[in-house]
Amino acid sequence: MLVLTRKTDQSIMVGSEIEITILEVRGEQVRIGIRAPRQVSVHRKEVFEQIKLENMSASEAPDILPTLDQLMPPL
Repeated sequence: MLVLTRKTDQSIMVGSEIEITILEVRGEQVRIGIRAPRQVSVHRKEVFEQIKLENMSASEAPDILPTLDQLMPPL
């Protein structure tokens, strides 16, 4: 893990298109701003983990749609 020290209004670049800016430090809380291209998803980790679990459970769901063989009578 890379650990960096930044002050309010200072930024960190991730690659050439993602900028993370420290907006405010208040006690133990830090407000950050993230500027990234629209195609890059940005989520809090707990939200990301929930999305990942939902996607995994959806991919494991039983297939309830009938197959083509079930829809077409034999010739």
